[in-house]
Amino acid sequence: MTGPVLADSVRFAGDAVEILDRRVYPFEVRWVRCASSEDVAVAIERMVTQSSGPLFAATAGMVLGAREARHEPPDRAAERLRAVGARLVATRPTNNHIRDAVHAVLSATAGAGLAGDELVAAVEAAARAHDDGYRARSAALGGHAASLLADGTRVLTHCWADAFLIGTVRAAQAAGKRLEFVCTETRPYLQGARLTAATLVEMGYRPTLITDGMVASALSDGLADSALTAADRVTLDGHVINKVGTLGVALAASAFGVPFYALVDAPDPQAPTAADVVIERRDGDEVLHTLGRRTAAAGVRGHYPAFDVTPPHLVTRIVTERGVYQPDHVKESL
Repeated sequence: MTGPVLADSVRFAGDAVEILDRRVYPFEVRWVRCASSEDVAVAIERMVTQSSGPLFAATAGMVLGAREARHEPPDRAAERLRAVGARLVATRPTNNHIRDAVHAVLSATAGAGLAGDELVAAVEAAARAHDDGYRARSAALGGHAASLLADGTRVLTHCWADAFLIGTVRAAQAAGKRLEFVCTETRPYLQGARLTAATLVEMGYRPTLITDGMVASALSDGLADSALTAADRVTLDGHVINKVGTLGVALAASAFGVPFYALVDAPDPQAPTAADVVIERRDGDEVLHTLGRRTAAAGVRGHYPAFDVTPPHLVTRIVTERGVYQPDHVKESL
């Protein structure tokens, strides 16, 4: 099935990896060429790709790492591959996609004594299996999420839910459900205005865009009757960690009796509570600019926690690949 452009945003081009630059999409369709695993790490750090994009970038980076180590003896090659993995994991610490992708590749090759072309082939196979598994899990999750949305539901989104949103929309369409969408712009990178909105247009919708500060007003006015976001991570006790602003969406939804749904492939078994999750804090200078242009007065300082934490009592349901759960029962999905 032909999908939206953003559904396939990391590709191999000969000896390099090309990553669709989500910082400029949809105004430009520009690919950032990464000739090394370090180039991939830098691209992730610089927000060339976001949401589930770093998962695919990380598996591709591990393939480049295996190619870089192909002339090393087995022990040295394994050590070098572990170092590549550690570098990729360190790029963005809050979402566990990169960590899990690296772990999947290393687990498939650990202790095998591989080197040369055998190592490259094994890493390529492990990377492909992890990518395919994530896509399958996202499709399953989308089916469960669509089951919560009645025909005619007006859905508020925040940021860019990526494969989870695409899976949900496809499942709703297959069930004959007509949905409407209201998207927050999502400062400072405008993922909602650019990525979510553009993808929904590709899939046949005419979404309504609101600024981040309009969420409470929109829900009060009945512009949306359901709120749906992705989750970069969900803890075993049901805390939802996602793009900053998600907490505000959940608070407004609670105040106006609107269900708030969070989508994640699975809760993180390594994060029993929110205290176990590192919240990425990016350079405050980023919030002083929009799409490369400064929007704040000279002398102003910026503050940018990239994620916030929504407590379980504000979450109506958490949707995973295995079904729909109350937040305090989400660990049962493992």
